[in-house]
Amino acid sequence: MPELPEVETTRRGLEPHLQGRRIHGVILRRPDLRWPIPPEVERELPGQRIAAIRRRAKYLLLDTDAGSALLHLGMSGSLRVLPGDTPVRTHDHVDISLEDGRLLRFNDPRRFGCLLWQPSGETHELLRDLGPEPLDDAFDGDYLFARSRGRSAPVKAFLMDQRIVVGVGNIYAAESLFMAGIGPLREAGKVSRERYQRLAMAVKDILGHAITRGGTTLRDFISPDGAPGYFEQELSVYGREGEACVRCGRVLRHASIGQRATVWCGHCQR
Repeated sequence: MPELPEVETTRRGLEPHLQGRRIHGVILRRPDLRWPIPPEVERELPGQRIAAIRRRAKYLLLDTDAGSALLHLGMSGSLRVLPGDTPVRTHDHVDISLEDGRLLRFNDPRRFGCLLWQPSGETHELLRDLGPEPLDDAFDGDYLFARSRGRSAPVKAFLMDQRIVVGVGNIYAAESLFMAGIGPLREAGKVSRERYQRLAMAVKDILGHAITRGGTTLRDFISPDGAPGYFEQELSVYGREGEACVRCGRVLRHASIGQRATVWCGHCQR
């Protein structure tokens, strides 16, 4: 599933093509993706100007005066800005046409993505209980330390809890814990404030770097310009079970935490 850097890469790629543009029309080639597409999408969007394209966690929002189209790429979705006469391919489920003749096309082979509606002045229920953004100032070691007290869950599961912080998925949680030298199985409530300071900085550094490199090349992910990301070449632990640690050379360990594959170095991470 595309993680936060992939979604942010998509947002940045789309922004110069969409912000300030007026929407001409909406074509839905099916009534649902993961969930039914609300009728407001077809009814409210045409004629509206896109004031901004925002990201909240792994969701993208096209903001207009009437409300916001709320999009999630799911497992395999992609958003591309294309000429209006581009032939429709299989799995091209949604077109949002623009006043300049181009269109925003949502392709989603697995249909795990979504297109929903958030009325102006409201917060969609999917966004209401989310934690802070990992790149915001509100997310730091003091925050993680305070939220972790009394928690016996593994620190990796704690870090991936969207109510604690949004957008730190499996890949970036594993890489951040490695950078911070924290074992993923350690109880969240037993990690010190100092070590949480290192972890928060690692999350910010790794996510920021991944965004500049275009995200992680996943099997199904394509950025708006059709190019894959490049961060995968720099992964230290994720997907490297049984290989040598890049720091100490010992064989990396692996286990399942919260039904997610987890790889770490038993020597460098404690």
